[in-house]
Amino acid sequence: MNILVLYLHAEPLFVDQYAGCFVPLAVKEAVKQQNQPETSSGHFYCVATKFIDDQLIDIANRMDGVKQVVLLTDGMDTRPYRLKWPNSTIIFDISPESVFRRASSKLQGVGGKIPRSCLFLHISSESSSIQEILCRKGFNSNQPSVWVMQGLPVITLASFKEILLVVCSLASKGCKFVGELPAWLVETEIGTEMIEQCNARKWMDKLFMSSGFRVDTIAYEEVARDLGTNLPAGEYEYLLFIAEQLRLSDGQMDSWRREFQRLEEEGDEEGFEEL
Repeated sequence: MNILVLYLHAEPLFVDQYAGCFVPLAVKEAVKQQNQPETSSGHFYCVATKFIDDQLIDIANRMDGVKQVVLLTDGMDTRPYRLKWPNSTIIFDISPESVFRRASSKLQGVGGKIPRSCLFLHISSESSSIQEILCRKGFNSNQPSVWVMQGLPVITLASFKEILLVVCSLASKGCKFVGELPAWLVETEIGTEMIEQCNARKWMDKLFMSSGFRVDTIAYEEVARDLGTNLPAGEYEYLLFIAEQLRLSDGQMDSWRREFQRLEEEGDEEGFEEL
């Protein structure tokens, strides 16, 4: 959740003017009295969020035409309201329905608005046909897109593989997928003992490459250093990644098949005329 962002430092890595609407009044009062301790996980989360924000906006700004952004979230992501989106951005939020509805009500209650030049659409993460609904709502798998995953409840490794399949099917060649993955998914595969960084990277490479993505596992410490901050001691139960789609999307494959068929038919007609 984004509720920690405003309260970790006097000079935060970024400003989330809407996150406060999710924070209970008692917590706000404790923060004002400086009785709220900084948490290790909260600091890691802020560093990851800043990294994802920067990657997301940079990629979106470099897209030609309509910018397609897909957010896989916990339903309380404030990015659609607080980031400076380029014109003609379509934001698809995939998250739990009930959480999203409550959060949307609170965000609108504190003045949260989507830029007029952008379109914001929600898809329930509980749906059994996310890919179909995305396409029905206007997602074009022939066009560039950027995908973000942070906070989306992942119950099993199988459920994440289903998510990865959706991204693989719809993300056109060259598209980016950036976010955080629960570390317990790695533990499921390589054991619950202490996970070495090299083992985690190898597992991530294998998992993402099976769906056509080249992935880089990003060290939180490196991101923090680039941002001019330090991370507290302690473990964080997520892996930060950025991946690139190496395959053609389903839409691109369909277009390629149609074009190939057209060329074959034209070739057959020319051959017939020569006879």
